[in-house]
Amino acid sequence: MKRIILTGGGTAGHVTPNMALVPFLKDKGYDIHYIGSYEGIEKKLIEDIGIPYHGISTGKLRRYFDLKNLSDPFRVIKGFSQAKSLMKELKPDVVFSKGGFVSVPVVLAASSKKVPCIIHESDMTPGLANKIAIPKADKICCNFPETVQNLPTGKAIVTGTPIRKELFEGDAAAATTFCGFTEVRPTLLIIGGSSGSVKVNEAIWSCLDRILETFNVIHLCGKGNLNTSYSGRKNYVQFEYIKQELANLLALADVVVSRAGANAICELLSLKKPSVLIPLSLAASRGDQILNAQSFDKSGYAKLLMEEDVNDTSLLESITYVYKNRDTYIRAMECSTRHDSITLIMNMIEELAG
Repeated sequence: MKRIILTGGGTAGHVTPNMALVPFLKDKGYDIHYIGSYEGIEKKLIEDIGIPYHGISTGKLRRYFDLKNLSDPFRVIKGFSQAKSLMKELKPDVVFSKGGFVSVPVVLAASSKKVPCIIHESDMTPGLANKIAIPKADKICCNFPETVQNLPTGKAIVTGTPIRKELFEGDAAAATTFCGFTEVRPTLLIIGGSSGSVKVNEAIWSCLDRILETFNVIHLCGKGNLNTSYSGRKNYVQFEYIKQELANLLALADVVVSRAGANAICELLSLKKPSVLIPLSLAASRGDQILNAQSFDKSGYAKLLMEEDVNDTSLLESITYVYKNRDTYIRAMECSTRHDSITLIMNMIEELAG
């Protein structure tokens, strides 16, 4: 039996693509183990699907001053030692890393034990963790053609992101019942992420009456952001966060307003959902979401609306434009080569596992 170690953590985006690979790895007969941090979000997600989980010490490598910069390098060194011990104990045939700082000691340990390693980089430009790990990787998967030129020659391939198969099994009728919609109309889905977006939420509410002239609206506001003054509004529902029903809501949606995290937009691409992408601003991020959204806008998959340009008028105009031109966006997405990422990645794993 071949054995694979999956790693990645810190955010759900560093875990769910790994989870998408699990059923296919099981079908191929792999013994699957996961290395993550002691108590990161990845621990519960992986344990819930019954994969053996191994926690190691980890620390964040920051570009800015923080007192933790004095102690975290020692945590990373400890994590590297623990990961080396796990490599010796588990003797994996291959490692697949989705990134995040917990993955750095795992990739370095795999390299030190001559275990082949595949890294997946979601964003247009690699984050600091993957920048450290990439020289030790045998293959690098990425989401954007523009990324390949910034990676070692011969190592990189555009695969797209592994998408959980349950997202393709959504039931639009079930979503209609769940939301309590009684009129047959196009549906707008707003996804602001688990914490939501105050600016997007306020812009939606400020033009909600005009949006409701055309659409049923499903608004995922983010934790603590529900606006009770809009509760019970006809053709409008709001939730803090959705997990189990997300596939159904996406199946029902005709247009999506979303942030531009790489995994989220790759899901929209795979599901062929026309969208308005509002990336995090440079004030709140390193700019990766802006680059992601610019690439999708250039490819004709989505319309970019910069956060600093968001207001009730610009948001309504963008939603209306995407809906009127939805067939054009869908045709562009149908021509994308990034729909078969799991097959591409599984072939890579099989090749390196030998």
